[in-house]
Amino acid sequence: MDPFLDLIRLLRPRAALLGRGIDAAGDWGLSFPALGDLLFFWIEDGTCQLIRPGCDPLSLEKGDFVLLRTVLPFTLASNREVVPLDSVTAVAAKQEGRLRLGSGQERPISLHMGKFLFSTANEDLLTDLLPPIVQIHSRSPKLHRLHNLLTLMESEGRDPGPASEFIIVRLVELALVEILRTPNLDFPETVTPATRGLLAGLRDPVVAKAIRAVHENVGREWTVDALARHCGVSRSTFATRFRAVVGVGPIAYMLRWRMALAKEALKSGTARVEEIAFSIGYKSASAFSTAFTRAVGCSPTRFAESASRSA
Repeated sequence: MDPFLDLIRLLRPRAALLGRGIDAAGDWGLSFPALGDLLFFWIEDGTCQLIRPGCDPLSLEKGDFVLLRTVLPFTLASNREVVPLDSVTAVAAKQEGRLRLGSGQERPISLHMGKFLFSTANEDLLTDLLPPIVQIHSRSPKLHRLHNLLTLMESEGRDPGPASEFIIVRLVELALVEILRTPNLDFPETVTPATRGLLAGLRDPVVAKAIRAVHENVGREWTVDALARHCGVSRSTFATRFRAVVGVGPIAYMLRWRMALAKEALKSGTARVEEIAFSIGYKSASAFSTAFTRAVGCSPTRFAESASRSA
């Protein structure tokens, strides 16, 4: 059992391009609201700055790829002094072709932007995968597989043919998976609240062994003692290490994963509540319903009905 593959199957990431790209020159800026989305930017040519409140500007250059969760508003701009346009209004007003910005001809830049969409049942799992921003530098020698995907994107963007948008979107989706599965990204070496989560856990040899065990047999009555023995360490060492790396304790992680599987099953409507309960380790539908309501805020039946209406 591959916990990472389990997550990708639950999240089902899909990319959507926001317009057909941006061409800008001179003084220009484009502001984005804090909507909690996962956006991506890929710089085809030129340079610009990514500006966030309370943070130093990030310099972006040709070939860079950025993933950004919009927990804060931000601006893409030629410089900090420019008054930006609102991105929502600008993209909506441009029905066809590329969005053109700027007041001059100097410092031209071309870029693509878009957002990732996920299965709504478990979109909250995204917060465990990435820090708020990930910048993939064009010159990083470690990421040749990702750069191959970006090179294909660049080629398709510069010489579009039939179904070019479809091809670019699929390449972006593969780029996201490659970023998530790459252990040597330029994340901080020290685990902090911003970098804890499942990805950090899968990179820790002890914690990863416990996570795999839970995913392989989610219905088992796992205890901290049992998981510690499975990993070959003491109970106290295991519990402390798991919480420090993942951000929650091992039993809390198991319950969260059970609820993620339950939400996906309820959304798909392929199994009865009783069947779901037994499959993820509950001895009765009522015990499962109580745990689900406590975790999600509504009963399994109501969740399934709501998911059916929004499908």
